[in-house]
Amino acid sequence: MPLETRVSLVEILQRQPMFKTLTEEELRLIAQGCREIRVQKNEILFQKGDDSVGMYVLIMGQVKLSLPSSQGTEKVVHMCEAGSTFGEAVVFLDKPYPVNALATQDSLLLLVSKQAILRAMETTSMLCRRMLASLSSRLHELLDDMETCTLRTSSQRVVCFLMNHAPEGKPATYELLLPASKQTIASQLNLAPETFSRVLGHLAGQGLIEVKGRSIRVLDTGKLGQFSG
Repeated sequence: MPLETRVSLVEILQRQPMFKTLTEEELRLIAQGCREIRVQKNEILFQKGDDSVGMYVLIMGQVKLSLPSSQGTEKVVHMCEAGSTFGEAVVFLDKPYPVNALATQDSLLLLVSKQAILRAMETTSMLCRRMLASLSSRLHELLDDMETCTLRTSSQRVVCFLMNHAPEGKPATYELLLPASKQTIASQLNLAPETFSRVLGHLAGQGLIEVKGRSIRVLDTGKLGQFSG
């Protein structure tokens, strides 16, 4: 896996949405409390109940956040892509991590210690605003997820997922590559994997999409958006 070993931590932080508006001096302060972490696909970063040590910045790869169940299944809470941060809430709470974190691809991350974040927040109001915006965005995602999983039919959940992944401007037709396995996406939508596949098959039968493995081509964005199952 290609790694950014020749780039300083300050430069890496400067590229991330959470930190890109901070000054070089503020970034140096945060970098002092950063540690670079490389993980392989299917490697666990932390498990629910582990002591929290800080927040993570995903530089490359993909990480799955999930809630385990006593039956051995899981509910996928969020799929983190490059540029994402997670674990922010535990910076302010003396509590363990509330979810499992598993790398679904070979990944490169920065672990930013609680102390480094809190020190930096004392010197810059911009980081405080960024942290607040990140936590607020995560809250809205959880509320949207709750609405999707409780107030919509299985077909509506899948249609909503496909529409949310449309390119900017929502063209009449578009193609998307599923960002994770069908099983993982089904868990995000609170569906059984076979239900997710069945809905995709039904949408394909209606002439709204074409499915080839993890590649889905939406044939009529307008009609798909109006589909009610």
